[in-house]
Amino acid sequence: MFKIVAKKVLSPTVKQFAMAAPQIAKKCQPGQFVIIRIDDEGERVPLTIADFDRDKGIITLLFQEVGASTQQLGQLEEGESILDIAGPLGNPTRIKKMGTVVCIGGGIGTAPVYPIARAMKAAGNRVISIIGARTAELLIFEDEMKNASDELYITTDDGSKGIKGFVTDVLKRLIDEEKLAEVMAIGPVVMMRGVAEVTRPYKIPTVVSLNPIMVDGTGMCGGCRVAVGNESKFACVDGPEFDAHQVDFDTLIARQKMYIPLEKKSCENGRGGCKCHQS
Repeated sequence: MFKIVAKKVLSPTVKQFAMAAPQIAKKCQPGQFVIIRIDDEGERVPLTIADFDRDKGIITLLFQEVGASTQQLGQLEEGESILDIAGPLGNPTRIKKMGTVVCIGGGIGTAPVYPIARAMKAAGNRVISIIGARTAELLIFEDEMKNASDELYITTDDGSKGIKGFVTDVLKRLIDEEKLAEVMAIGPVVMMRGVAEVTRPYKIPTVVSLNPIMVDGTGMCGGCRVAVGNESKFACVDGPEFDAHQVDFDTLIARQKMYIPLEKKSCENGRGGCKCHQS
């Protein structure tokens, strides 16, 4: 069992848990993720590690309540526990000194960008970060990203904070102003596709972190299959980070939509997880 040592409500649907997981905290690196299971009947949910404290044996997980399992997770309180946390999984972010690196976080994707921005800065890079959300109320990790960056830009769709517009609007301006060594983007698939299309003509190396449907996290089930460079890759073992210019985003979006009816049905039943054994 893994205890929730602290809980924060970042927005009506976004929660942050500090979890006691000393073995994972000891080994995890920026860019990696875990798969959690609330109880014996729980769905396996992949969550990116937003932060970690090796000395205290704590990892920080953020999640958005979008389905039955994450809604159930959000109801847990400090002091309660979940059954399983498997990890760290996936390949760490490639961190090295490159020059000027732009780190982009959209919505809840800002949380996993934070440890990457921090590590990029520690490696000697000039880090420019752009975080965006639909409204000011949905912005997260603003202070953390400010501390991890040399410059921070904020965008909101409605203009309620920062620049009115999208993260790609700021990225276009930065490309005109200076040479960028690499762009890292994590957020909604549509946003990541937009970032890839902005940097593609300039051949700026661009990395995205994909979070498709996953089950086992070992590459055995094939649920997280993605098309990258005309090859099938598995996000759990080959990723989760990939060259954005090689990702087939249209196929990725189509696969995500496949499970929406099942997720709606699961929410109506008030419980996540596979029910095939009950049929």
